[in-house]
Amino acid sequence: MELRKDYILDRYVIIAEQRTLRPDSFRRDGVIHPNNLSDNQIACHFCAGNEYLTPKEKGRFGNPWIIRWFENKFPIVEPLGKYFIQTDNKYFTFSDAYGYHEVIAETNDHNKQLYDFNEVEIKNLLTVYKNRMQELYSKDHIQYVHLFKNHGKDAGTSVKHSHSQILALAHIPRLVREELTVVNTYQTCPHCEILNIENASYRRCFENNTFVAFTPYASRFNYEIWIFPKKHYASLTEISDDALLDLASIMKRVLSRLKDLNCSYNYYLHCTPKGYMNNPAAKTLHFHIEITPRIQLWGGVEHGSETIVNQVSPETAARFYRGEQ
Repeated sequence: MELRKDYILDRYVIIAEQRTLRPDSFRRDGVIHPNNLSDNQIACHFCAGNEYLTPKEKGRFGNPWIIRWFENKFPIVEPLGKYFIQTDNKYFTFSDAYGYHEVIAETNDHNKQLYDFNEVEIKNLLTVYKNRMQELYSKDHIQYVHLFKNHGKDAGTSVKHSHSQILALAHIPRLVREELTVVNTYQTCPHCEILNIENASYRRCFENNTFVAFTPYASRFNYEIWIFPKKHYASLTEISDDALLDLASIMKRVLSRLKDLNCSYNYYLHCTPKGYMNNPAAKTLHFHIEITPRIQLWGGVEHGSETIVNQVSPETAARFYRGEQ
């Protein structure tokens, strides 16, 4: 596995050919290979009783386990080789794909999806997220921990059993670096001001004591929605247990509406990298979760120009989340 940079653009890819060996519950031709048992509860690697089918377990919540996490059998990074980036022959910048890649089985129930969880169950999962991030950030050479969930075939899921993934990377992703660069051009955190504005706009969806959810002004995806803490936190790792329950409450409301849409979706956490957290001179990112339903297929306009065409305005999406349509 190798991390490679574009010839001239600040854009990286990970070359991981072994990922083609993953099981696929969502083959587009509707045919499941004989050796593909990921949609079979009896042989599902993520189900209780089949723990021996997964790579090394890292931990579990509950006894018997309710949530369990382990190394990804088909990782895109691993703690081997060179973690530092170098350039050869002017245009060829690379390193080994160094890091850690874990799977979090969110439930021991094969047929239960995250939108079926109650608030306490979601809060327990968020607590696992927080603890995994704290541990992975303590590892040598790790600069950024990226936690994400893929739900449904159009969101990149290869196994139906509800799960999240977590990547600990030896580099800071481009999007995060861009956000940090822009945020540091402002006198104060722009997102603190933005969420206060949006909380009184037509794009506001929900709020409680600690968090607010709104559909972003320049939404890229149909029904895209962001969840921000009202107070500036740099990372999920800074949020208290009581506040995690408030976050779970907001997520439950969002996920319930996504269940009504019956769509694939991704979500991912945007946090401040470790080096910035420890630098008092640098501004930090305002931690938030971006939830991106995968309803519309992107074409040449989006992929070729990065100009996104969104067929659902954020104002219309917010009315949907508020239950007004």
